[in-house]
Amino acid sequence: MASKKAGKGKVNAAQASIGIIGGSGLYTMSGLTDTREIRVKTPFGEPSDALVLGTLEGKRVAFLARHGRGHRILPGEINYRANIYAMKLLGVERIISASAVGSLKEDLRPGEFLVPDQFFDRTKNRASTFFGDGLVAHVAFAHPTCGQLSGVLADACARETVKVHRRGTYICIEGPQFSTLVEAEVNRQLRFDVIGMTNLTEAKLAREAEICYATIAMITDYDCWHPDHESVTAAQIIATLNQNAENAQKVLRAAVRELPSARSCKCDAALQHALVTDMKLVPTATKKRLAAIIGKYSS
Repeated sequence: MASKKAGKGKVNAAQASIGIIGGSGLYTMSGLTDTREIRVKTPFGEPSDALVLGTLEGKRVAFLARHGRGHRILPGEINYRANIYAMKLLGVERIISASAVGSLKEDLRPGEFLVPDQFFDRTKNRASTFFGDGLVAHVAFAHPTCGQLSGVLADACARETVKVHRRGTYICIEGPQFSTLVEAEVNRQLRFDVIGMTNLTEAKLAREAEICYATIAMITDYDCWHPDHESVTAAQIIATLNQNAENAQKVLRAAVRELPSARSCKCDAALQHALVTDMKLVPTATKKRLAAIIGKYSS
């Protein structure tokens, strides 16, 4: 694949309208044609890996391996801001995420998929906003995923005969350790559905960037609460991930194929009433750094 660099902070002509972020077990995207790799420099540093641009089901797509190819980056080490900002620079309007999760309920079984509509944050040490440095913004986040995009994902699962749960709450922990038994029991008492380490941070930043975001949560295990899964190991999770990889690829291709060209949600106007600071008072350097996100509001 050819490699090309995109300029830091520069808004390029749209090169992809759909972004796919692959998590554990999903480091490449099958079916992509006319591909090339692109190294995107952002004001927030380097993304997890080169983005792969290509055509999937007749649509331009940008694929990014969340943990880097070869799974080199811990959940807490991921440069989430660079990942999402890079997507924005490439013209991405919708991000579909795929990630591994543990189940907190008996009827959410390993090998099944869930499309969460809610998140709960238990992360500790992450940068999860683009704002600051003289610019304050408070985006609405009551409904953290895009309803239109989530519906397309769930329908794609059903179409590909992959068992799917159409809504649920994803609790996001810092990791990289898995839960203690008492933590798992508390999470179950709080009626959370699945547990993971990455998606909430992406969802927050995607909303600030006015990008639609939805995720396929691929259930790999019962965390550690289930009597048959008292000790979760990475080897067990990877084995289930490998079994599900083909299903994930099929669902992603079906979702891209069926995705309507027009957005019927309000994700593209998330900052319309969120920017609090008078733009006249915002430092020039901050405006420049966030040009891809706030450009239409600061001019």
